[in-house]
Formats: sequence, C-alpha cells, structure tokens
Amino acid sequence: MSDASNPPLLRDAMIERVARRLKVMGDPVRLQLLNLLRIHDELSVQALVDASGQRQANVSKHLGIMMRDGLVKRRKEGVNAYYSIDDPSVPGVCLLIANAIGETETADE
Repeated sequence: MSDASNPPLLRDAMIERVARRLKVMGDPVRLQLLNLLRIHDELSVQALVDASGQRQANVSKHLGIMMRDGLVKRRKEGVNAYYSIDDPSVPGVCLLIANAIGETETADE
C-alpha cells in the first residue's frame, strides 16, 4: 500500500547500485581505511598499512575494491600510490549511521 506522503527511499533503478555501495562500505577494514583517509586526507599504501595494522596485500585488496566502486581515488607519485576519498558523501553516510546507532543504543538502555 502506497502513501503519497511517504515517497520511496529509492527509485527502483537505484536499488542495486545503492545496495552495492552499502555492501562495499560495510566491511570493517574498509571503514577503518576510510576513517584514516578522512583524518589524513591522503595516505600512501604503506602509511595505511602502518596505521591500520593490516597486511599490505589486504590493504591493497580493499583499496582496489573501493576504487572500483568510486569511494577512493589513487594518485601515483614515482613508485608510491597515494589514496584519498573520492566520494564526498562517504563522511555524511558514516556520520548518519553512527548517529542513528548511537541514538538507538542510548534509547534502549
């Protein structure tokens, strides 16, 4: 049953794309890497490895997934690759979800 005062969250054509983006963002390691990139604006793969405690192969794998989905971008300088957030909605999405979770946990206590 549809109510004109409650429009759909998404157009049908966008459901798959939004689900994919949320799936990509839904991995804890990827969120950790995004968090580091948000704090530092741009980091090399080695800096992300050092700061995250993850193995280089794992960091590279996750950066590749996020780059293919448009969350991060890469800049090459010599033999080094530097990554930064490419989707300006990432901080807002994370903050919105974090605030909603925080409010829910507070309300349940």
